[in-house]
Amino acid sequence: MYFCSVSAETPKIPKLTTTPKKPQPARKPAVRKKAPAKKKKAANNSWPMSLKIAIAGLLLVLLSPFYYGYVVKLFASTWRWVRDIGTDPNYRTYKSFAIDIPRKYNIHGIDVSYAQGKIDWHKVKSMQEDSVHITFAFIKATEGLLTVDPYFKRNWREAAKTGITCGAYHYFRPYKSGLWQARFFLQNVDVEQGDLPLVVDIEQLDNTQPAKMRQELQTFLNHIQKKTHVKPIIYSGLSFYRDYLQGYFDEYPLWIAHYYKEELKAGKNTNWWFWQHSDKAHVNGINHAVDFNAFKGDSLTFRGMLIP
Repeated sequence: MYFCSVSAETPKIPKLTTTPKKPQPARKPAVRKKAPAKKKKAANNSWPMSLKIAIAGLLLVLLSPFYYGYVVKLFASTWRWVRDIGTDPNYRTYKSFAIDIPRKYNIHGIDVSYAQGKIDWHKVKSMQEDSVHITFAFIKATEGLLTVDPYFKRNWREAAKTGITCGAYHYFRPYKSGLWQARFFLQNVDVEQGDLPLVVDIEQLDNTQPAKMRQELQTFLNHIQKKTHVKPIIYSGLSFYRDYLQGYFDEYPLWIAHYYKEELKAGKNTNWWFWQHSDKAHVNGINHAVDFNAFKGDSLTFRGMLIP
């Protein structure tokens, strides 16, 4: 019986040896997964040290406060040059003034009234872009027979303090006496040596016949010239001048309004010296849009027009 019991247990031994061998092949894939991870780490460390230094140096330059402004300015100049390709080089945009300005004129100015409010004339004087700055200012003084601009006295006083050359203008009403308008104008303006000639602003007929308008205007001009010994300047729009003034007042210096053009085409024989070429300029110290003007001559000619 003992032998039989031994022989009965021996056939179970092969079953025990086959079962532990099954999990061994499962360990091999775990070893294979680690190999690709090592290759990736090697790839990340493949950049040469010289390239890293070059990239770091480039970032330092671009982010440096000393070089960043230079790079931005260079880019802005290049962009403006590209943008101006194909445009008239003598008529370009001046960003600070927010308008296009004809470049062939060297003397620039503005004209103001109560519409511009309280003006900081020191800021006006100090504003400049490239060679463009404010040299002169025409300031509204009176209108008709009774109206004095509420800001005239202040503008006339403060503008002159900054060294801006000033000229006063009167808004002419054709249906009222030209002589009395001239007297009213002179009562409110103290003309001094070095001022621009006085200006008469004539823009509309006011339901008056053209011949009557010209008669009253001539009376006004004669009285102003008699008292100041200088021919006054006539201001008008280009269309009004051509329709009603041309051929009648050719001996007087003209200030012509004609907006947003590269050139004032008023005719070769037109005696114009001032050109109001924009009515929407931005000027430091003024909180509203303002008219912008150019003088046709050089600085010597400009000084020759001033009241002696």
